[in-house]
Amino acid sequence: MGLRGHNPSTIAIQCFLQAPAVDVVAVGLVSGHIIVHNIKFDETLMKFQQDWGPITAISFRTDGHQVMAAGSTIGHIALWDLEEKKLISQMRNAHSTAIAGMSFVPGEPLLITNGADNAIRVWIFDGPGGTGRILRSRMGHSAPPTKIRYHGQNGEQILSAGQDGTLQSFSTVHERFNKSLGRGSINKKKSKRKGLQHDTMALPPITAFASEVARQNDWDGIVACHQGYITCTTWNYQKTSMGTHKLRPEAFSKNKPLDIYATAVDITSCGNFAVIGMSTGQVDVYNMQSGIHRGCYGKERAHEGAIRGVAVDGLNQLTITAGREGLIKFWKFKTKDLVHSTDLSSSPSGILLHRDSGILGIAFDDFGISVLDIETRKIVRRFSGHHGRINDMTFSPDGRWLITSSMDCTIKTWDLPSGCLIDCFLLDSAAVSITMSPTGDFLASSHVDELGIYLWSNRSLYSLVSLRPLPADYKPSMVMLPGTCPVQDVDAAGAEETCGEMIEYDSPEQLGEQLITLSLLPESRWKNLLNLDIIKKKNKPREPPKVPKSAPFFIPTVPGLIPRYAAPEQENDTQSKVVNLGVLAQKSDFYIHLEEALSTNEYTTPLNLLKDMGPSNIEIELRGLAPEGGGSMEVMLSFLRMIGMMLNKKYNFELAQAYLALFLKLHLKILSSEPRLLEEISRLSTQLEETWIHLQTLFNQSLCVLKYMKSALL
Repeated sequence: MGLRGHNPSTIAIQCFLQAPAVDVVAVGLVSGHIIVHNIKFDETLMKFQQDWGPITAISFRTDGHQVMAAGSTIGHIALWDLEEKKLISQMRNAHSTAIAGMSFVPGEPLLITNGADNAIRVWIFDGPGGTGRILRSRMGHSAPPTKIRYHGQNGEQILSAGQDGTLQSFSTVHERFNKSLGRGSINKKKSKRKGLQHDTMALPPITAFASEVARQNDWDGIVACHQGYITCTTWNYQKTSMGTHKLRPEAFSKNKPLDIYATAVDITSCGNFAVIGMSTGQVDVYNMQSGIHRGCYGKERAHEGAIRGVAVDGLNQLTITAGREGLIKFWKFKTKDLVHSTDLSSSPSGILLHRDSGILGIAFDDFGISVLDIETRKIVRRFSGHHGRINDMTFSPDGRWLITSSMDCTIKTWDLPSGCLIDCFLLDSAAVSITMSPTGDFLASSHVDELGIYLWSNRSLYSLVSLRPLPADYKPSMVMLPGTCPVQDVDAAGAEETCGEMIEYDSPEQLGEQLITLSLLPESRWKNLLNLDIIKKKNKPREPPKVPKSAPFFIPTVPGLIPRYAAPEQENDTQSKVVNLGVLAQKSDFYIHLEEALSTNEYTTPLNLLKDMGPSNIEIELRGLAPEGGGSMEVMLSFLRMIGMMLNKKYNFELAQAYLALFLKLHLKILSSEPRLLEEISRLSTQLEETWIHLQTLFNQSLCVLKYMKSALL
């Protein structure tokens, strides 16, 4: 079908839309013309022209106003009156890039637009003149993010700096809490006058930034350095805009050298100072409230090479700097004096400090990773395994894990206490920056040529995950980036198999022969053995329970002329208190195994039987060991040897004390009159004394250390 007045072979059609009227369509051309055509009669009804280039999108209002909206490649939107066939108004800079699509909501004065700037906006037409205003908007980076970091301690906000030069805050709770802090500018007033399309005052993209929430209500709490730019900028999170200060060395306040730029930045935990490292090796300190320069480290410069990273500890005592020449230097934060210098094996590419634990992660140009303790100033861990440049690092909130991302498209998790690799997965796009939530529930990542920020859930918080070290020849599997569409969990079966293969650790009964080990029995099994007689006396009823006598159906009477009831017969309820010794004559399992242990010297079985009994049964068994209870001197000697075995092996220590105390209480008279038993008792007394002296020494040492920690001024 041809269009009257136009040659379709020379002018290409850009977009095509059905109008609300029947058999009428609107055609947008590359030349900027819009043709409203009746396809039934092949007749052009009206024609418009825009001077902004090709028509990218068309939409019609259906709420009673005969208005057509047309988008352009430079982000402008034109509104045309179809009744009067003229232009009503223009919505300039609706998007910073071409209008990709737009649509009026049926029956509503609402227009939804989106563009290549990764933004979607809802415009409402409720004012005079027919011009729309923004009702709602959602936007992200128009270019891939370069650096992401969690902001605050609640784990709900992620600060992101992109190649488009903007700094934005994304909420992990809901998109309505997202903020855009804007684009960095040398002069904000001139930038506003020139507009986005012709802004020559815009700053380069942010390469590194640091944030702190301590004083963000009072002054700027974010400091950032820009690509190839010597000046660092401050940003205000509360005002969602660039801050008031521009931090640069005093020597370069007038001229702007091209080969000197800021490379690393950090902000103190109090939010009062910013530490900035330069490509010349210079490290400067600035006040965040006033923007005044507060000094520099070193006489002329802190390092011979470019600064690869700066960090300040949590108490503002130490400043740590890393130079390209392979040195880590420790400086006094206030006096700027050098405290210590550590020579590294290779040139570092970046550092990251976990302030709570005082652990410093160091990434090297040779793809290696080291962990340094800032207290001892020694390397405590070394990791290797990446095959590409390490882009970023992050610590878990407790400091146990170090997570690294590399250009080899892998993200690896290193367990610092064990010094092993416990997790590794492969992606189709390398992670440029990663950050761990302060609450430990999510890992956020940004990737090469990807506009979004991806969240990875920490499975160890809600499921059983094996943290066994991965083998040296482990080959990670490819994992797809998280998406918003529901995808069937392919790894569910694999995860179940992994959990099934995981070996559960069973703690042995005794960790070491030299350690004194207690049993796992509850205190009710052994703590009240010496007080059983008192417990029984308290629980004994004041008088025996009486069974109520049942009344007879016919009341007996005494024979005679005068009817009288018969007196009840007195029943003799007196029971014999003589104990039947025939019952005690039968030997129990515990007694039999004690007899067998005299010849086999194996006391494990009788000890297990005793551990399964309650306090009353234990007392009955120990009473039955005496000759008057049906026992013998040999069995009593065997019991004492069982206690000696428990003391020698140093396990079930509290049971040995409780059983021996009850045995001595029950059979003290017999023990004092039997020489063999006295000899065994004296041997047990020596063992107990040695064990208690050892325990008391350990207790005294622990108490001394605890008292010193509580009273010393650290």
